[in-house]
Amino acid sequence: MLKDGYTLMHEHIFIDLSGVKKLDDCRLDCKDETIEEFKELYKNGVRNITEVTNIGMGRDINYIREVSKKSGINVICATGFYKEPFYPEFVYEKNEKALSEIMKKEILEGIDETGTKAGIIGEIGSSKDKITETELKVFKSAIITHLETGIPITTHTSLGTMGHEQVKLFKEYKVNLDKIVIGHVDLSGNTEYILKMLYDGVYVEFDTIGKNNYLLDDIRVEMLKEIEKRELIDRVFLSMDITRKSNMKYSGGIGYNYIFEVFLPKLREAGIKESSIEKMLKTNPENFYK
Repeated sequence: MLKDGYTLMHEHIFIDLSGVKKLDDCRLDCKDETIEEFKELYKNGVRNITEVTNIGMGRDINYIREVSKKSGINVICATGFYKEPFYPEFVYEKNEKALSEIMKKEILEGIDETGTKAGIIGEIGSSKDKITETELKVFKSAIITHLETGIPITTHTSLGTMGHEQVKLFKEYKVNLDKIVIGHVDLSGNTEYILKMLYDGVYVEFDTIGKNNYLLDDIRVEMLKEIEKRELIDRVFLSMDITRKSNMKYSGGIGYNYIFEVFLPKLREAGIKESSIEKMLKTNPENFYK
């Protein structure tokens, strides 16, 4: 599934949350600019992107395929449903099994008649400080799908909250935690909180790198230093979670390559080992997907 090279594990190529957010910036539809940035990613060694836009988030497989073809970067597409209030209406109407059947079809047969099969379930999300009744139903439908297909699950935590509750749910249903990654945990800013999840056996993502308005990168660096010290770096992924036009280089944002231009130099300056960087960007994703 993965090409030999670096993998960014939580990105969006095309996403449209503008309907709910009432903000055009939340429609990431700058294809030419994305292709140019992806060509730079390719030069920086990136060969794979996990694209976590799913049903109800404006997913456009043909758009994604064009970006992949023109940049040379392999894209793993996702199936599933995000979180409230971004669900399609039918999510409220269908039961867990019916929602699972939708996901299974996208994994086994392909998405939207394109023939492109989903390689990951996600991003499955919880709200800030709570998992709503419908979100719980979606989590359970994702678990059913995972248990029947073996496809891994990637999650969304709102500002890093509810990560422990997500892990507890997966453990309750005896999910293989080697196939689970809890997203956005860096936004918690809490090393002990993250360490508990790592000791439980899941993967975690530092996937809002560069979003200093939420959390300073210097704090991310310090947390990663402690995780490396505890010898748990082989359970960590790095990514950016670009979701808005204003995140893009052409509109003055950090861009997809910030991780290579700014963040990795920060890690090296702080004494993070080169082998740890290689794990977070290459070896860990390979182990997760195999």
